[in-house]
Amino acid sequence: MKTLQTAKVIVDVKIMQTDKPYTYLIPEKLKTLIRKGMRVAVPFGKGDRIVQGFVVDISNTENIDNLKEIKYTEDVNPVLNDELLKLSDYMKEETFAFKIKCLQTMLPSALKTKYTKWLIPISNEAKNLISEISYDEAIKLDNWDKIKKLIVNNEIDIIYKGKQKINIKKETVVYRLFSIIEIEKQLNKIKNAPKQKQILKVIKNLNDEEYISVKDFKEKYDIERSHLNTAAKKNWLKLEELEVYRVISNEYKLENKKHDLNENQQEVFEEIAKKIGKKHDVFLLKGITGSGKTEVYLHLIEEAIKQNLTSLMLVPEITLTPQMVAQLKNRFGEEVAVLHSGLSDGEKYDEWRKIERNEARVVVGARSAIFAPLKNIGIIIIDEEHESSYKQEEMPRYHARDIAKWRSIYHNCPVVLGSATPSLESMARAVKGNYKLLKLTKRANPNAVLPKINLVDMTKVNFVKPMISENLLLELKKRLDKKEQSVLLLNKRGYANFMICSDCGYVLNCPNCSVSLTMHKVTRQMQCHYCGHSEAIPNICPICQSKDIQFFGVGTQKIEEYLNELLPEAKVLRMDVDTTKKKGQHEKILNKFQKKEASILLGTQMIAKGLDFPDVTLVGVLNADTALNLPDFRSSERTFQLLTQVSGRAGRSDKIGEVIIQTYNPSHYAIQFASRQDYDEFFKYEMQIRHLGNYPPYYYTIQLIIGHSNEYLANRQSHLILQKLHPYLNRNVFVLGPTKTAIEKIKNSYYYQIIIKYKNDPKLLMYLKHLIEETQYLAREGYQIKIDKEPNHFI
Repeated sequence: MKTLQTAKVIVDVKIMQTDKPYTYLIPEKLKTLIRKGMRVAVPFGKGDRIVQGFVVDISNTENIDNLKEIKYTEDVNPVLNDELLKLSDYMKEETFAFKIKCLQTMLPSALKTKYTKWLIPISNEAKNLISEISYDEAIKLDNWDKIKKLIVNNEIDIIYKGKQKINIKKETVVYRLFSIIEIEKQLNKIKNAPKQKQILKVIKNLNDEEYISVKDFKEKYDIERSHLNTAAKKNWLKLEELEVYRVISNEYKLENKKHDLNENQQEVFEEIAKKIGKKHDVFLLKGITGSGKTEVYLHLIEEAIKQNLTSLMLVPEITLTPQMVAQLKNRFGEEVAVLHSGLSDGEKYDEWRKIERNEARVVVGARSAIFAPLKNIGIIIIDEEHESSYKQEEMPRYHARDIAKWRSIYHNCPVVLGSATPSLESMARAVKGNYKLLKLTKRANPNAVLPKINLVDMTKVNFVKPMISENLLLELKKRLDKKEQSVLLLNKRGYANFMICSDCGYVLNCPNCSVSLTMHKVTRQMQCHYCGHSEAIPNICPICQSKDIQFFGVGTQKIEEYLNELLPEAKVLRMDVDTTKKKGQHEKILNKFQKKEASILLGTQMIAKGLDFPDVTLVGVLNADTALNLPDFRSSERTFQLLTQVSGRAGRSDKIGEVIIQTYNPSHYAIQFASRQDYDEFFKYEMQIRHLGNYPPYYYTIQLIIGHSNEYLANRQSHLILQKLHPYLNRNVFVLGPTKTAIEKIKNSYYYQIIIKYKNDPKLLMYLKHLIEETQYLAREGYQIKIDKEPNHFI
């Protein structure tokens, strides 16, 4: 019997995902093309609709009964290598996710499939009514009501078709065909054709393999495409389209200077460097703010390059990327690739291809960069490892730190977790000996010292404007007089937090969520920060028609207005989600501040970490309590980290820094320890509280969230899940709930949560893996079920 080649394919079926690979026959014409890690188009289901899938294995078989054939391959080369295919197996187990979701998460967005809903007529009545049509087009038809009835009666099928968003950039270039001798002859012949003469002079300087772009001809020599077409017809030159990479602009510029390591940095460097490319170890690098962790990272990357190995570096937010990219590109040039959400799909795709083609040896980026298809990794670095942005909130709900550790084992290389304020989980592992703890205890600049921190009790001081105390205003004026810079933090964007009617007490809430709308004065909108709903700012109360409406609370927009009023001579830059929506705005704002085009940088938590400006001598925290009293066991830790990190922006050079922290809770332990920059004492104190409450790092946690547009059904389903869960729990498991989530309604769905705290319970994990399969059936009934292992928060 003839042996035939088959492929195991994980298919992407929108309505019912599965981890089971399906076997497909590889047709003769595709035998030499298809490899593991490629995406293919395959027939699936009753109607043999074409869906996308990933080839996860290839084998030979003699049994071909009922096997369907692969239709075509969507890739020339595999988009996922063997390492990433194996990583997907680890991810689906650890994060309670479907394998197809894990595979898709690893790809740049330009390679991901965008699905559209299509209607397929089945019965004769349906076929007489419509032909195959997209859902968006069908709802515009006059007979839509009839179509809906046929859908309900299963006479019209709904399928999902995928369309990729790949856009490979191409550029037309010019190669010379004439020899230099022939060009000279032509130049002598031409009398009255200056453009043609100019073309010949330009291409004369090209080597045989060299080219010049049509764009450059236009910009440098004012020669149009039509002139080049004429030259091509004369066989002087050849026009050809070449694939090119998009250029990522980074307006943020830094001096290209390599700094020698001080004694403390050198010790840390040597301890890690000896493991590069040789041994899997996890190092927790705890360095105070300004201690020069970045310079240590750069030296480690340089060491990896010397050994012909690659390096992967993560930063928590794109706000940190401009400075980090500038430093890396200054040091390592075109060998650096950048991956973060601030890039366009095309830019991300180009950077991904550079990595996949081994043209980049250093990758820097935010969370998803952990999947960069690097080979021969010598070191993985996660800067500000405590940041919650390293955890993905959607399926697969992975933490970049866990993926980094898995990849480091695969490549036998070290992982460096760096922070001035490590997460309690990481520090606990270091104390236990699972991680190797290294410390940087002094600022890298020998003349720089930690700033002086002053606590301002907001119940006892005078305010010139809400959130701006007399003390803070006085210090801001001093910095202006000295031509120094200040950073102000308020972790609340917008102009006012909510609107209330003074007559009837009505509060303008979001119609889709159980939160009030936030006023944004610049856009003249009331906005919901959860679902995106917006509406015009009202002039009268919609209930009692009173004109006496008030706006309470203070956001960054209002503070900016206050500062412009109080300090008209100061230029204020505001950095929050609203001012950084447009591409490249992060870089523009930071670049202006670096050039001292502004004296005050005002922003939300995105300005609190990683930024290094030598002339910043004052940091003001307008309200240290914004996250302190949230019903979340990590609120104290986050407050301590935020205050410590933002305080570290002051006095990083030769000038002495000062920090003013305004708070209603000056005696709270998180604020007290932050004011003393005492991480070790905070760690001890917080660990005692975690132990008493049976929270991480003493227990693992899982959060189950059950949502539905009908509140009763959401509540009932959460109790049914708990009932099924109980037989799988041992005595050491604590279960909290079901209870409503802190924000019970988001996007017109009501949510309940169950919190599970456990130490080691294989039966529990087994049940949860079963539950993830069940969620697909529940989704058909309108339920949203989320299983989150080690969630960032419980609100």
